[in-house]
Amino acid sequence: MLSFKRIAISAGLLAPLILAGTQNAQSEGLSFSFGGIAVIAPKYEGSKSYKAVGFPIVIPHSASDAETSSFGSRIRFKGIDDIRLNLLGVDGFEVGPVAGYRGGRKQSDGTLLGGLGDVDGGLVLGAYGAYTTNGFTFDASYADQLTGDNTGSQLKLGASTIIAVTQGVDVKAGIGATYSSNKYMDTFFGVSSAQSLASTASLAAYDPGAGFKDVNFSLSSDIALTPKWTMKLGGKYSRLIGDAADSPVIETKNQLSGSFGLLYKFGD
Repeated sequence: MLSFKRIAISAGLLAPLILAGTQNAQSEGLSFSFGGIAVIAPKYEGSKSYKAVGFPIVIPHSASDAETSSFGSRIRFKGIDDIRLNLLGVDGFEVGPVAGYRGGRKQSDGTLLGGLGDVDGGLVLGAYGAYTTNGFTFDASYADQLTGDNTGSQLKLGASTIIAVTQGVDVKAGIGATYSSNKYMDTFFGVSSAQSLASTASLAAYDPGAGFKDVNFSLSSDIALTPKWTMKLGGKYSRLIGDAADSPVIETKNQLSGSFGLLYKFGD
């Protein structure tokens, strides 16, 4: 089932970004694209089972969207936990804030999690930087969870490029890696002594350290179906590595996710 809690939280996260740019965008001939995205992803990191979640998308456009100064062109959607706003872009460089929602985990999400307790998701906030040269973009972002359970911070590193598939259809291909803090690793991959005693799967205690959690490869594309309708497609493969891959709570190191969305543009 789609998570309506995530829908509400996502809308709340997007609203400040939209309102922040509306005043400037009004003088540029503002219009909006409204829609939603459905994401199929593992129930938790390391799970073999999948769940569907949904969230809305609201993107402002203006007559100057082709310019980097336009608000609409400065929003970067990397995922529900990674929404970026390019506040300063010059000579291929850009920097700005990152906000999003980090999902939690329920002990009912898998048989290996029984007795470990639930983990509450919450708002993440941080910053990112990127540099584009010769058709390739290299980026890094850092974000920490501010609400819900304290699940620590993550540093995401990536590189991407645009590949022209057919006329009017481009695909963005990217590779990346995620470095997770000790707190994050303990929360999602560790098993404390108390949790080991309570574990219904008789898991042994496990104390992972900070380090690279995964490497990943992704493909995404925005396809204009009509002048008003746009379809968004995405897919991602991640491979858990290091202490995360050795955790007793994971069912598989291979993680797949996919997304499908539709947007309708109102206005000119």
